[in-house]
Amino acid sequence: MKIVVTTPTGNVGSRAARVLIQAGVRPTLLARHPARLDRALSEQADVVEADLSDADAVVRATRDADALLWVAPRAADPSADPVAWNARLGANAARAVTENRIGRTVFLSSIGAEMRSGAGEIDGLARTEELLDATGATVLHLRCGYFFTNLLGELDSMRQGVLKAPMAVDYAQPWVDPRDIGEIAAARLLSAVWSGRHVQAVHGPEDLTLSRVAEIISEVTGYRVRAETISTDTFRDLLRSAGLGDKQVEGIAGMSAVTRADFTAEDKRSILTTTPTTLAAWAYVHLRPALVSQAPLNAPA
Repeated sequence: MKIVVTTPTGNVGSRAARVLIQAGVRPTLLARHPARLDRALSEQADVVEADLSDADAVVRATRDADALLWVAPRAADPSADPVAWNARLGANAARAVTENRIGRTVFLSSIGAEMRSGAGEIDGLARTEELLDATGATVLHLRCGYFFTNLLGELDSMRQGVLKAPMAVDYAQPWVDPRDIGEIAAARLLSAVWSGRHVQAVHGPEDLTLSRVAEIISEVTGYRVRAETISTDTFRDLLRSAGLGDKQVEGIAGMSAVTRADFTAEDKRSILTTTPTTLAAWAYVHLRPALVSQAPLNAPA
């Protein structure tokens, strides 16, 4: 069985690749920078250097594939339009699926893709869903919740005692460990008993408000952290200060459409969508050591 995994240095792709190896499969890993791969992983896989924005390279690398995990990386150019970028990569995936007659494709999408437009960067994932659906091939769209790992980008703010986001502090939404997503993806890639077009949400173990997230972080890490809602304009300013271009700023800010009270997700929580890793467990292993790697700026909780 030839199973191709894209973005194998990412949280989802790397976990899926590891599970496939543990299941006895030697996956083919498409990497833009093969040198960044975990050596233990690359020794048990066939590594192909490929840029997913190069359609011909994608088609060549997926030739004879039985299954494909398509995870689109962010554009390296900070001025790139993320919606157009994702749509372009989605077209490359659809071409590879069609020309190589790939039996099963699992695509990493997002909650909010069902809106089809008006959700910022997620609109590009929605376009990829449409392009893959149009192939008529067997495909599964994993519509995922908010990644725990996004908190690693808020370390400086949390060291100062505040977790900021452009959403109401009492808005509850699914939060999920990307490793759990990788495990679901690997399981579906290994199974040959499904066919047609499917959507499966990945919701994590429970819906969490920003206030509850701050409480869990405080309990687990020893930092007193409070939740704070910031305006979308303030959020845009923070993104620009991080060096992002206007289109990327708008793409990320636009995703806040799925954190408003008037948004209702199409995919309901069920046994299929609920994954086991809690935020507390993840934070203890990953967030706590990252926060304490520098001297604390606020008193312990």
